[in-house]
Amino acid sequence: MRLRLSGTTAVLAVGITLAVLVACVAGAYLYSLHHFRTLMAATSETALAQGELIRVALEHQMIENDRSLIEKMVSSFGAQAGVESVLILDRKGEARYSSAPLPAASDLAIGSPTCQACHRFPPEGRMASRVIETRGGTMLRTVVPIRNREPCYSCHASNQKINGILIVDIDAARIRATMQRDLRWMVAGSGLLALLLVAAIGGVFRLAVMRRLQRFETAARQIAAGHLDRRVPTGGEDTIGWLAREFNSMADSMTGLVGEVRDERERLERVINSIDDGIVVLDVERRVIAANDAFLRRTGRVRGEVLGCTCHDATAGLCGPQDCPTQACLHTGESQVRICERRTAEGGSVWEEVQSSPILGPSGRIAQVVEVWRDISSRRESEAKLAESHRLASLGMLASGFSHEMNTPLATILACVEGILRSTGPEKAGASEERERIAASARIAREQLLRCRGITQHFLRLSSGKGSSTEVVDLEATLAAVARLIGPTAAAHAVTVEVDPGPADLRVRANEADLQHVLLNLLLNAVEACGSHGKVRLGAIAGDPVILSVADDGCGIAPQDQQRIFEPFFSLRKGGTGLGLFLSLNFVRRWGGDIRVKSVPGEGSTFEVRIPPAARSASGLEARA
Repeated sequence: MRLRLSGTTAVLAVGITLAVLVACVAGAYLYSLHHFRTLMAATSETALAQGELIRVALEHQMIENDRSLIEKMVSSFGAQAGVESVLILDRKGEARYSSAPLPAASDLAIGSPTCQACHRFPPEGRMASRVIETRGGTMLRTVVPIRNREPCYSCHASNQKINGILIVDIDAARIRATMQRDLRWMVAGSGLLALLLVAAIGGVFRLAVMRRLQRFETAARQIAAGHLDRRVPTGGEDTIGWLAREFNSMADSMTGLVGEVRDERERLERVINSIDDGIVVLDVERRVIAANDAFLRRTGRVRGEVLGCTCHDATAGLCGPQDCPTQACLHTGESQVRICERRTAEGGSVWEEVQSSPILGPSGRIAQVVEVWRDISSRRESEAKLAESHRLASLGMLASGFSHEMNTPLATILACVEGILRSTGPEKAGASEERERIAASARIAREQLLRCRGITQHFLRLSSGKGSSTEVVDLEATLAAVARLIGPTAAAHAVTVEVDPGPADLRVRANEADLQHVLLNLLLNAVEACGSHGKVRLGAIAGDPVILSVADDGCGIAPQDQQRIFEPFFSLRKGGTGLGLFLSLNFVRRWGGDIRVKSVPGEGSTFEVRIPPAARSASGLEARA
């Protein structure tokens, strides 16, 4: 296992290194002090031995009174390596012999610093050797008194204790240089030993501690990556072994909790995905965090494409920034509801109710927003049907009253017209051209009065909920009759009406009067939509269903109005009632057909009346019977 330089490893390595270095430096410093003192003690003992040797030799020579030999001995001893000078003072402190130039008289005075280094202590506290500072540098000065003995009484009074002092100065700098050289070797050896010690400690720590701790790290990383069955080996009864057992126990508990959370999450996802309403969770930036299957079906995209993108991109622009419920929810902090139209992949239209509700975070601010998309197409259709039922009920009441009120004057007018016809009949004497013209006009008036009475009777049936009877209608005769009726109106508007009756045996099952009403209403609208010298085409196409088309080259109908022209009381013509197309559509649907419109503004319109052929209509009626 490779050792990674983590923060803990670096701290331990630096700490151990510093501890070892401090210990080695402290040991080296203490050893240098001890070594210096040892060197000084050894040198002092050597100097003292040499001083005693010189003193004995001097005493012997002084007894023989050979002063030249004394001077040679002093010079000889002063020339030895490390000896700075050998000096003999008499009992008065005056220099008698010296191996080096004599020092200044002030340096040999009792009050001088060099002398006070020893004389400041009482006689019993004075040492034979002491390191002092002189003008020549740091010296190890050894003082050997030359005591007065019996052989010396010949020259010195017997009551004197000391005849003189032998001073031997040894250069202490050489001793320090030796000590520093030894110290450098010792520091180098200590540094090498410290490095070896640090390496040994690091190796032992790595094998005994870090390698076992790295197992914790490896197991923790693998558990975090999803391998919940990973555990740490529990060998040993030490602290790390106990920690491994506790870690494994914690991992077992965490694995159980994660399993429970995962099961609850899967159960919640199943519940949410089973809901038909689309559910999507958005953050404050309106990015998709989660979505159920119903919402994904609405967008037509997979989950990976939706997660992370904004709601505007996910819903393909169903709502803009000005009517976005989530944006309004984030702005107001309250639930918002919007109605939007969604286009399906098949080209159909679905109405959705989108409700956005805020989710508050621990701080009380909005952390997320939940959108619920509910398909309300059926509800809107039901509401539209209910509204249409209310309108039809109102229309029925209006038709009933209108028909009842119109029947009386129509009956009176019809009686007068029939009286005119009787008065101008061919059996009457004195018939003239003027009378024939009046009779022709009266016949047209009676025909239209009968048609008006038929319409009022139809309104009465409509108001009472009764349908008109059906019969097999010959389309050739019906189209010719309708063209004849629309002729005067078309001529008044300078509009040409062309009729193509189709095959001679083309028949449908309908109510002939109602079918004429439907075609006449469409022709009247077409004539009024055309300008001067316009053209209207009336034709029939055989097939299943049979198609009766009324096409014009007039002003056309705007797209937003094409869905409303069949609604009652909606009219694009000034003074229109808005009931013609509504009634026509209801007539045709009673026969199992439908009316479709194709229109381009400025180019004209085409209305297609689709009615099942007579044979299929008869079989359908028998099956329903």
